[in-house]
Amino acid sequence: MPLDELLTPPDRQQREARQDHRGVALLLTGLPAAGKSTLAHALEARLLALGGQCLVLDGDRLRAGLNQDLGFTESERQENLRRAAEVAALLVEAGMVVPMAMIAPLASHRQLLAERLGADYREVWCRAALHTCERRDPKGHYALARAGKLADFTGVSAPYEPPQTPALILDCDTRSVAQNVKRLLQWMATERLLGPSLQRALSSH
Repeated sequence: MPLDELLTPPDRQQREARQDHRGVALLLTGLPAAGKSTLAHALEARLLALGGQCLVLDGDRLRAGLNQDLGFTESERQENLRRAAEVAALLVEAGMVVPMAMIAPLASHRQLLAERLGADYREVWCRAALHTCERRDPKGHYALARAGKLADFTGVSAPYEPPQTPALILDCDTRSVAQNVKRLLQWMATERLLGPSLQRALSSH
């Protein structure tokens, strides 16, 4: 192979063709404890098993590292999302599927992501009732918020604005994680985010 070809990095189209799927950022938005992170990681595992390339951007992990200097004021929430969008844009450019498990509680927050990511952005509402999320409460945050010990907690002391026109709604009240991952992958195939090889692999499993 000529040296000049070795020094030329693959472009996005080449990466997407090799991986047989489009690069896309999927915002999995919903109330705390709706199941966003669980679903995102289950999707990641499923896509990797099928031969795709996927990396989860989890809101909690971002706040523990890249965004550990940020709190929960409105301006800090926006900066948190802005940084996440920049990371997602880099991964999408590499042709990866990027599930973003983030609350993004306000329409303005989601608009910020949509404007930065453009045609590479899809909004998926992980819909679950507040009482369902409180019953799950794996971190005990709802209980703390109800006791007045956790300020600005979405769903209790801070608002969550349900998406008005999401690309997809997943029922995280009554459907299992496996059912929702299957639904999400079927939708991705319909939207032509998955290529023919991945679709064949999906249909054979």
